[in-house]
Amino acid sequence: MSYILPVLTWAPLAYVIYLNRAFLMQFRIAFPAAIPAAGMLLLLAGTILHVWTGMLLGLWGLMGLPEISARMKGRLVTRGPFSVVRHPTYLAHTLMFLGVFLLSGVVAVAVITFVDFLLITLVIIPLEDRELLSRFGDKYKQYMEKVAGFIPRITH
Repeated sequence: MSYILPVLTWAPLAYVIYLNRAFLMQFRIAFPAAIPAAGMLLLLAGTILHVWTGMLLGLWGLMGLPEISARMKGRLVTRGPFSVVRHPTYLAHTLMFLGVFLLSGVVAVAVITFVDFLLITLVIIPLEDRELLSRFGDKYKQYMEKVAGFIPRITH
């Protein structure tokens, strides 16, 4: 059921966006040359971070199967980017969305980036933290106390 709900909600939305792509793509911001260059760096950094977390989690972990299947034994990963933030995959795709917006200047991408950021920080991360706490207990609680959720801490 966990995977069916996003398909039932996001697939129709994606189709509506696709049908209206010409209209949505016409609203752009003309950035100075340095901004798209920064966007390229953010897109590259997000892509590298996403690949790195994927390598640490493995395909099944990246897809979230240990969260929904009792037969899949997940492990708590706390090294690499997970030593800086608990949810580097979400940070990675936010960096990629932001990078694409700064590269393209398409306002619709900025809106999607903002909505995605809100959903991640207000809904997805709290739900995932709750699930990981129930699965890993005190070990995850200690990890939560030491490591930021989504935005890296500047000081400890």
